[in-house]
Amino acid sequence: MDLFSPRHLLLVLLIVLVVFGTKKLKSIGSDLGSAVRGFKDSMREAEQDTSNSPERSSTPDAKQIASSEKPAEKVAEKAAATEDKATHV
Repeated sequence: MDLFSPRHLLLVLLIVLVVFGTKKLKSIGSDLGSAVRGFKDSMREAEQDTSNSPERSSTPDAKQIASSEKPAEKVAEKAAATEDKATHV
């Protein structure tokens, strides 16, 4: 008395087919396939990024330097603006 005998699996498959219908099962299958495909693509991209990252991480490019300086400048400007408001009040 197997738990997953062919008869049991066939019965479960028949019940799922009746409950969901063929159109719904087809759409579920295509959605699942596209999700797996997207996951594989993102894993491939991440793998390529990690293989290239040691070369890039040793020397930051100009965009990284500029983006790291901007938040500090904004904080300094906000601090100066609040100090000016405090002195005028």
